[in-house]
Amino acid sequence: MSGSVGKPRQAAVAAWIGSALEYYDFFIYGTAAALVFNKVFFADSDPATGTLLAVATFGVGYAARPVGAFILGHVGDRFGRKTVLVFTLLLMGVATFLVGCLPTYGQVGVLAPVLLVLLRLLQGLSAAGEQAGANSMTLEHAPPDRRAYYTSFTLGGTQAGQILATAAFLPVAALPEDSLLSWGWRIPFWASAVVVLVGYLIRRRLEETPVFEKQENVSKLPVVDLFRDHWRDVLRVVLASMIASVSTIFTVYALSFAVNTMDLERTPMLWVGVMANVVALAALPLCATLADRVGRKPVFIAGSLGCAVLMFAYLGAIAAGSYPLVFLVGIVMFGLVYSATNGIWPAFYGEMFTARVRLSGMAIGTQIGFAVAGFSPTIAAALDGEDGTRWVPVAVLVAVLCLVNVVAVATAKETYRVPTEQLGGPTSPESGVTSPATT
Repeated sequence: MSGSVGKPRQAAVAAWIGSALEYYDFFIYGTAAALVFNKVFFADSDPATGTLLAVATFGVGYAARPVGAFILGHVGDRFGRKTVLVFTLLLMGVATFLVGCLPTYGQVGVLAPVLLVLLRLLQGLSAAGEQAGANSMTLEHAPPDRRAYYTSFTLGGTQAGQILATAAFLPVAALPEDSLLSWGWRIPFWASAVVVLVGYLIRRRLEETPVFEKQENVSKLPVVDLFRDHWRDVLRVVLASMIASVSTIFTVYALSFAVNTMDLERTPMLWVGVMANVVALAALPLCATLADRVGRKPVFIAGSLGCAVLMFAYLGAIAAGSYPLVFLVGIVMFGLVYSATNGIWPAFYGEMFTARVRLSGMAIGTQIGFAVAGFSPTIAAALDGEDGTRWVPVAVLVAVLCLVNVVAVATAKETYRVPTEQLGGPTSPESGVTSPATT
């Protein structure tokens, strides 16, 4: 099966565009939660509590993701990668559009935040299958010696989605306060109608992967097989995935800390995210190419350690109110250093599992870890004190989660030289290559 390489470029482009559109939907929620939801949906609370509640609703989407991972992982390993990718796009788009249609707290009272949370849960269910499906699709289409490079396009799409989400709020954030809170914040959510249409037209034309199609015995119960044969790798992916706390702290907590606590301007802080993600678009494939040459683990670990250190510098720059330092450190940390982990995990995690359970393994492992990361802004908001200025404990929290990632990655097998059809089996300590007899 090593010769059964599919259409890597087509799969990578489809994954990039689809992920960009889907994560535009997912991340505009985070930006809105940091900037306006405390006043729109929690207006009856004091400012600090309202901010905490608004940020907590962002984490609710991550809480739903492990549930979605079990469901969509089963569907993807049982019926194919394409089925999952089309379904997740439609679900995400509809839920996001409806957020923009919600009444405010002032109009319907407590029903408004209840409906908001329900729609965020649907977003989380969708996101659970998105990256695992797209990563499985690109990995199984890719040539064996370039798996990291091609799978990095999924995360490139995710970064592009963040750029689109943040850019969509730039003109909105510049509106007068009354206009922003009444109708302005809704516009980026309503744009999801276009997102759904474009993404659906792209994904419905995808071909199933040759690796999946050539399986002789598709698992009837992928989750059962997964936990029987790969439970250690599932646990490893859970712990390694906590590195996503760097992203959620950067995207949600740091933005709220800068604007709501330190009184920095909204527009410059939004531009930090845009510029960091633009740099990441170039850095992701470069880091992945390096991982295809020297291995997954050294590049991954270097990125994790770098993020642990730089989060102190980034939050410190915000506390100091220094825009030049905020831009410099934010771009270096999130644009360059974080890309060393973000560009590699799509291949590295997927390579831990056989094709029979690959989508389930990646989806369940990552989404449980991402759930912890999703609530890290809420935990951070509780750690930073009554006045919201104690940023050092927040940086310590991120550093600890980064070190957990380092331990998990260091104990994993190196897989960059293992043939695609032999991934997920026991490897020889001497060669690092799986015995064909085990597949």
